Amino acid sequence: MKTQRILSLAPLFILCLAVGSTAQAAGIGGKVTVQGTALTPNKTINMSSEPGCAKMYSTPPTREDVVVGSGGALENVVVYISAGAPDEASAPSTPVTVMQKGCRFEPHVVVVQTNQQIEMVNDDTTAHNIHPLATNNREWNKAEPPGTAPLTESFARPEFISVKCNIHPWMHAYFAVLTTSHYAVTGENGAFSLGNLPPGKYTITAWHETFGTQTQEVTITGNETAPLNFVFKR
Repeated sequence: MKTQRILSLAPLFILCLAVGSTAQAAGIGGKVTVQGTALTPNKTINMSSEPGCAKMYSTPPTREDVVVGSGGALENVVVYISAGAPDEASAPSTPVTVMQKGCRFEPHVVVVQTNQQIEMVNDDTTAHNIHPLATNNREWNKAEPPGTAPLTESFARPEFISVKCNIHPWMHAYFAVLTTSHYAVTGENGAFSLGNLPPGKYTITAWHETFGTQTQEVTITGNETAPLNFVFKR
């Protein structure tokens, strides 16, 4: 009889787990778009000075400072909680990897937390250098010949840092150094999602390298996903 009673409680236990997981599902989600005059295609990149990289492309690659998808969806936007959530007590132990591949930085926008390691890998057969133009952190400039071990660095203070390769002037990226783990980077559909948030009032910031920043406030009262959209003007 005792065994039967324990088994009869199992479905109730599973139901409680399901309800508990639902309670953690609150968040903020939406889309980032750009509106305005007709968007012209980005300029192509001339890599003729580096034939080893140029031959990797069947058609010339384009710049990534403004990448717009269907319906004005804006790519490479960092959306994060800038107020309302506590700063992280410590940095994640797992580094974020940045590739130099085809004479480009991948990804174009890299998000890390303060003091989190960035691992920079040269996947090309040519030399590169990484030069973050920091102003709130220490500026540095390091060469990375092909076949060498990855470089590792970190930044102690929050900042959006422009990064270039002095050898190849078309190579450009951004390091977004944040104090929060609640962030997202938009892809080709412009969508973002910030999950696992308790009820409260939050300030959400959207940053783009060309269009600047926008902020909005949103309040989560329960277990819902609060809708929030950003529209940049061109």
